[in-house]
Amino acid sequence: MKPQLALIELLERIGARSGAAIFVSDRELREWPGAAVAAMKAHSLITKARPATSTVCSGCEQECVMPVHVINVKARQPDAFIVCDKRSDINRVPVPVDRLEQWQATGESVAVLLAELLGLHRAGGSSGDATRWEVGMFKGVKHSSHLVLVADGRLTLSLAGHSIPLTDVLSLAGRGLKVDRRTLTRLVDHPVAGAGDVQSAAQRRERLKKRVRVLKAQGVKAFMKIVAEEEDISDTRLKQILHDKTSPAKSNSDW
Repeated sequence: MKPQLALIELLERIGARSGAAIFVSDRELREWPGAAVAAMKAHSLITKARPATSTVCSGCEQECVMPVHVINVKARQPDAFIVCDKRSDINRVPVPVDRLEQWQATGESVAVLLAELLGLHRAGGSSGDATRWEVGMFKGVKHSSHLVLVADGRLTLSLAGHSIPLTDVLSLAGRGLKVDRRTLTRLVDHPVAGAGDVQSAAQRRERLKKRVRVLKAQGVKAFMKIVAEEEDISDTRLKQILHDKTSPAKSNSDW
């Protein structure tokens, strides 16, 4: 398997689960290209998860998935085993402890990765929709738009009215990961008229108020300037948004 195919395999699994946590066993990772696994771990795309509580039983040819019992013994490695209740000639089946080690990845970990690679601030995190994650305000040459990760059978990026498969822009480069910024810039500078990631004025106002409160709580003095720069608007416009309760809804591509 080539490194890029390992990355695609992981992203497709996350998309198929609509962004919910997926688990990859340590044994499977050892079969993947070392460069791909090293990059995924280095960027925290995959993180260590709790040991699996079930696994495939090797006691017979049926290969049933069974719960694992673990007994911790002082001064030596824990004992792990499966108790077979399918056949009378099999009772306890030993399980190597390392077979239970696993790693996890989620839609959230992908969004965090994208923000890191693009140098974006994740003001809102999850939008409240379990299948959408705010990545940040992406600035092109002429326009700006909110970049949103969407998990609906597969992982896609939404910005300025465009939708593009994540696997088209996220790739492995040596022992690291990179995002095709040029493609995203081209899309954001050519927004789709009347489309885009729509957010009501009230939703935007509450999101910006939350961001301002966080910065103030952190003791940041120039909090208004920072938020205005993140939104690619003026300080004056930011003040208007924070105090205007009647502003009509606009698409993010208009901001």
